[in-house]
Amino acid sequence: MSDTAADTDPARLRRNLEAVLMVVDQPVAAYDLARAFGVDVDTVTHLLRETAREYTEQGRGFDLREVAEGWRFYTRPECAEAVEHFLRDGHEVRLTQAALETLAVVAYRQPVSRGRVSAVRGVNCDGVMRTLVLRGLIEEAGQDPESGALLYRTTGYFLERLGLRSLDELPDLAPFLPDDIEGLDDTGEQTTR
Repeated sequence: MSDTAADTDPARLRRNLEAVLMVVDQPVAAYDLARAFGVDVDTVTHLLRETAREYTEQGRGFDLREVAEGWRFYTRPECAEAVEHFLRDGHEVRLTQAALETLAVVAYRQPVSRGRVSAVRGVNCDGVMRTLVLRGLIEEAGQDPESGALLYRTTGYFLERLGLRSLDELPDLAPFLPDDIEGLDDTGEQTTR
């Protein structure tokens, strides 16, 4: 048996978990880590939480976070400016206002069609939707059984970029909605009474 398979030594398992998480480019589920090392999920989860707590207490420049149903290393927020300064070469890739608005509609209405997103925003969103798909923030989620239109949803990468474990952590929109929304249908259009 290898050094990593079914290793019950906590120090060695912790070292191996750190090594794997250092090289991944997306969050890894505790289940997948446990399976890879031949140990139970509770052991892996306990070690990861303990490690994350220790990093925070030590004031490291990085965090170990549980996001998008998995674990991954991230730069500590107070170090973000230093990292940005180091990495910046004059080109900032940010989402446009239209892309942010479109992404918000998809996040809160998913699964949703392009037509529905366009109706909510009041403008054609086809190009913006293609851009969000190319950036890996949204993906196809099947077809609407009634209209046959393609439906879209957010991806795990979306959750990761926002630092969320699940869509349940999205902030509530109610405080930002107008008081008189009773006469609106689900596309934001005024309904007749």
